[in-house]
Amino acid sequence: MKGYATAFGAATILNAVASWKGSAFGIGLKTSAEVVLNNSGCIKGEVPGIDTTLIERCVELVLGRFDLPFGGVVRTWSEIPVASGLKSSSTAANAVVLATLDALGEDLDLVESAKIGVSAAKETGVTVTGAFDDALASMLGGIVITDNNEMRLLRREELDSDVLLLVPNKFLFSRDTDIKRSRLIKPLADVAFDLAMMGDYRRAMTLNGFIYCGALGLPIEPILMALESGITGVSLSGTGPAYAALLDEDEAVELERNWNSLGGRVIKTKVNNNPALKGRGV
Repeated sequence: MKGYATAFGAATILNAVASWKGSAFGIGLKTSAEVVLNNSGCIKGEVPGIDTTLIERCVELVLGRFDLPFGGVVRTWSEIPVASGLKSSSTAANAVVLATLDALGEDLDLVESAKIGVSAAKETGVTVTGAFDDALASMLGGIVITDNNEMRLLRREELDSDVLLLVPNKFLFSRDTDIKRSRLIKPLADVAFDLAMMGDYRRAMTLNGFIYCGALGLPIEPILMALESGITGVSLSGTGPAYAALLDEDEAVELERNWNSLGGRVIKTKVNNNPALKGRGV
């Protein structure tokens, strides 16, 4: 019983740590998963160099949903840098949940499927808020706004835009976020949320970038470089260390050059508006 699926990464418009309200958009970097079920009664993750606790728990929760006693092996392959703020965990969870459903020949609504991955992330301590916004941006594509406390999708729409990502050469794990300092900026996070709900995503994400860089002690220079290049939508993604900018193709040249001067990787992609998919060939 084999199943396959692919989900796409995401980047931040509004980090949900301060207020439990979050917003994110899909990006064109993907993670694929394979789940092979057997009668061992034990789930084993096989991803070299990566803690597989989350993806193993995703398989267990899907099997538990249908009251099935199978074991199995789960593997993932990803283009998304880990511990960078580009939703590698949410994306892997989505891909594994869908691959397990594919192996079983079962279907669930995409939002319900994402909630399984969010539950697994909470149980395994991967995330502070459950990252429902990140999970839905990955699962549904496009821009989403969510209430992570109530696990509700408030808004979704598609966006045609190029995306530039700056990924510094270091790791920051969401579970290590300074929650107390992040909660201090809630009044400004509420302003960013209002902007996002009005559809002013670029100003929302730029405000988010400044306030979270301040709260978490991360550099604002990448954001200022983007503003100097005339780009109005740029932010720290998640709790970092990556930054993301929404921009036109002709705006990317100058910012790519400037961000390259900071070291790390600069990645060009686009907003992904497509949902995650079961099966091979994505």
